[in-house]
Amino acid sequence: MRKWTTSNIPDIRGRSFVVTGTGGLGFEDALALARAGATVILAGRNPGKGADAVARIKREAPKASISFEVLDLADLASIAAFGERLRSQNDHLDVLINNAGVMMPPTRKLTPDGFELQFGTNYLGHFALTAHLLSLLRKGRNPRVVTLSSIAARDGRIAFDDLQATHDYKSMPVYSQSKLACLMFALEFQRRSEAGHWGVTSIAAHPGISRTDLLPNGTGASSIFSIARRVLWFLFQPAAQGALPTLFAATSPEAKGGGYYGPDRLSETRGYPTAARIPPAALDREASARLWDISEKLTHVRFG
Repeated sequence: MRKWTTSNIPDIRGRSFVVTGTGGLGFEDALALARAGATVILAGRNPGKGADAVARIKREAPKASISFEVLDLADLASIAAFGERLRSQNDHLDVLINNAGVMMPPTRKLTPDGFELQFGTNYLGHFALTAHLLSLLRKGRNPRVVTLSSIAARDGRIAFDDLQATHDYKSMPVYSQSKLACLMFALEFQRRSEAGHWGVTSIAAHPGISRTDLLPNGTGASSIFSIARRVLWFLFQPAAQGALPTLFAATSPEAKGGGYYGPDRLSETRGYPTAARIPPAALDREASARLWDISEKLTHVRFG
């Protein structure tokens, strides 16, 4: 695969995108898509940060069609309300990018619905969001759902006996579980879309190791992880570079349903988009189906 960049984004004028997360990778996704002529809804929980992100994008791309909508992925009621608003205001959606997340809070925290924060936000929130937007996506033009995983998924394990880390909370393994779950969801969604004739393509991506605020925001500014992020900044590729696999998955005709894309260099930590290695755990169809069924029950949504 050649060195794919934003200059390779095809003609997406008139196509509609929802991107979750207003900073870091989400911002870079929205900026690149808006520059290319797409209509973009940037979704996040903080209206102030959302307004700032929209203003920044409009400064860099004055003709951008970009707006902000409130969405708290840790709150099922907020997700349902977001879906209802979009369904009432739009007749279709072409692409959903499930990007936003939290990473490694040092102590176990809960969402308003009682889920462990990382599993609830990174995975269950996007699972529910996709279900609420599926009817719009099925009316889209060549619709896609791109779900963000992480190289941390390689070390992930779905703890079916303790999904919410009630008995054993360790921040990194719990984060890895949430990102493995995202990858399993993307692959299982593609299988179910094909079987159910939903007409929606599901693709996964990961950004390698990128220079965003995800780690400092999650672990705290004084944590050893945040200090390493500041001191060893040169080990982290720019967020705009880290966004490329997602943008490739969301726009390129070469991206395949059920595919997984990440950077092409140094064990997928940096570089340009390429096919990423799928961890064996993500290929367990029985576990993926089990996780899907549990997730529908936990989030009170149904697909199809």
